[in-house]
Amino acid sequence: MPYGKTAHEPAGYGERSHSPKEAAVPEFPAVTHVALTVTDLARSRPWYQQLFGTEPIIDEDTGPFHHVVWLVGSQTLVGIHQFPDPHGSEPFDERRPGLDHLAFACSSRAELEQWESKLNELRIANGGIIDAPYGSGLSFRDPDNIALEFFAPPV
Repeated sequence: MPYGKTAHEPAGYGERSHSPKEAAVPEFPAVTHVALTVTDLARSRPWYQQLFGTEPIIDEDTGPFHHVVWLVGSQTLVGIHQFPDPHGSEPFDERRPGLDHLAFACSSRAELEQWESKLNELRIANGGIIDAPYGSGLSFRDPDNIALEFFAPPV
């Protein structure tokens, strides 16, 4: 059986067609934005603003939701949304289907150490830097318990 195939997959499953009609697919694009749903913008907005160290570029009520958005790393938009009709009041739990966590890229472990100092300065509880074979991470949570992380690749 070919590598990566299971006995339960139909013939041809996951294989690319080499038909002349098929257009070439470019490299998979980078993530442009992420939107996190929060329970209270009045609490979350200052928390994220302090973390990002900058004013948001968008703060608007669209009708279906109100969102506040920051540009981070000169390419990625991170937004927080509050809906007028929330579905539940339970805090975020990565064990439920959906988002597990959002990680911000650090270029090195030294940069990760700077972020650990910054989180401590902001009095944001964190798990300390954890080293693993695939890289090093620094985990923390927002006011709604959404799991966030700074991550650096291995040396």
